[in-house]
Amino acid sequence: MATSKASVLKTASVLAFERKLDPSDAQFFACNWDDRDTQSPAAPVPVREKSVRGTISNRLKANQQDPTKLDAAIENPNLQTVDVATLPPDADTLKVVFTLRVLGGTGSPSACNNAEYQAKLLHTVKGYADRFGFGELARRYAQNLASGRFLWRNRMGAEQVEVRIEHLVKGAASRTWTFDGLQLSLRDFAAPISVAPELDTLAELIANGLSGGSHVLLRISAFARLGASQEVYPSQELILDKGASKKSKTLYDVGGVAGIHSQKLGNALRTIDTWYSGDAELGPIAVEPYGSVTTLGRAFRKPADKTDFYNLLDGWLLKDVEPQREQQHFVIATLIRGGVFGDAGKE
Repeated sequence: MATSKASVLKTASVLAFERKLDPSDAQFFACNWDDRDTQSPAAPVPVREKSVRGTISNRLKANQQDPTKLDAAIENPNLQTVDVATLPPDADTLKVVFTLRVLGGTGSPSACNNAEYQAKLLHTVKGYADRFGFGELARRYAQNLASGRFLWRNRMGAEQVEVRIEHLVKGAASRTWTFDGLQLSLRDFAAPISVAPELDTLAELIANGLSGGSHVLLRISAFARLGASQEVYPSQELILDKGASKKSKTLYDVGGVAGIHSQKLGNALRTIDTWYSGDAELGPIAVEPYGSVTTLGRAFRKPADKTDFYNLLDGWLLKDVEPQREQQHFVIATLIRGGVFGDAGKE
């Protein structure tokens, strides 16, 4: 009698996850710091064009040009048109507003063409949730909100930063948290004792949203005191067809109001990965399958080191090799990030 060969679990060729932290675009407004409680509505910050007469300062390919032409080129002015956004002369504070949905169903794929694989995946994520909960991840997300990390360059050099987070229930704020953003470090997640209790309650709410325990919608308002007329920094648009654009820098706006891309906000919120090799030097990086930091041109979780998302997930699901606790946090955080993770080369 022939024996049936045991089936071997394989990664689904179609496997996708929706993001569970879903921010809107952010919009920029201007107000005065002392009037931030009463000045409503704050004035929108527009994006405007500016033409400048600069100099050529970029490195030239000297070996590919005639030295005479090169000298002539650098003696000419560099005329360019750029977008810029600034606070008005009568306002010293930037107000940044956006909303954030925290969705349940972590680990439940939006698309999966392998029922056996999906069952193992859900069982594995449930095991993680039962053992650790979403507390550690939620606490880090909460701190990135409270610190104003999402302000990016607008946080740097600010004299004061205040972040207000409202839990919206049926359109009204059922609870509000207020944080001094500069009290919280961007280098680690050790919150000061004076802030920790409030941060814990916010983290508890986020964890409850991730576990599907309740609907969580947050409205975030951040105030950065920069100084009247100072330049502020919306997202910069990526122009792939540079030949069709007359501007050398194009900034993002939402309905005529300067703004930050939701993708850039999401990148800041998921900057919680301190479980990679080299974190002591750089601090937290955004959760990415390969630990990629494009601004540095480096990837901190390379497949050769077996610390990337795919090696960890495949080992966990297909070989029953449970990653270390910190790496489990990373895998689950990547599922929360969302993406298309199907087996390469198939369908």
